[in-house]
Amino acid sequence: MPAAVVTGSSRGLGKAIALRFADDGYDVAVNYRSSEEAAADVADEIRERGRDAITVGADVSDAEAATRLVETAAEAFGGVDHVVNNAGIDQHVYTENLDPDDFDRIVDVNVNSAFNVTKAALPYLRASADDPSVTNVSSILAHTGAAIECHYAASKGALLSLTRSHARDFAPDIRVNAVAPGHVETDMTADRTPEEKEEELAEIPVGRYGRPAEIAHAVAYLRDATFVTGETLNVNGGERMG
Repeated sequence: MPAAVVTGSSRGLGKAIALRFADDGYDVAVNYRSSEEAAADVADEIRERGRDAITVGADVSDAEAATRLVETAAEAFGGVDHVVNNAGIDQHVYTENLDPDDFDRIVDVNVNSAFNVTKAALPYLRASADDPSVTNVSSILAHTGAAIECHYAASKGALLSLTRSHARDFAPDIRVNAVAPGHVETDMTADRTPEEKEEELAEIPVGRYGRPAEIAHAVAYLRDATFVTGETLNVNGGERMG
């Protein structure tokens, strides 16, 4: 059976993506850094859908941990056919108050983890007969920038460049694409004040936040779009067009 590794999949977008893969017939390696119980719950939901699942605790910003994740998945499932690099963290702070160590940590998690996991998965992806793919989860802020999270926006922009570079590196064997979500209903938006939500929604033509399942649908499209590589699919309700 085909198998996928989804990083940062104990909650939010990663959980929705993992469940979508299960719905589409894939076994899934559910990766988490600290939320072991939540990851176990996601794995249970995958099994309820009739697919196999494992949970692997790993801080994928560390190359050795990323390799362990991929090798554990390959051993459990007999290979790895698709990778979704979703692991990411955010921080709201103005540049003048930004500690360089915090900048580095955002880049480590948001960019280096995608490099680490993808590199570790290469031999398994190249051996796959399932038209293997890598999908990186970026952000609308990669295009627009951000006033109080320059390091997050910069990391997500770097992820788009990594996507295009890897698409060229690995063609024609492996397709590499990205999704760039806008504002989505996750833990990252749950703490918005009513005023902040009103301001954000005013910028979204469809008049609401996205749903995690809608981002998962976009990832599934890129997984199955066998003539698409090196592209970024913007999923933002029209907040940024073109």
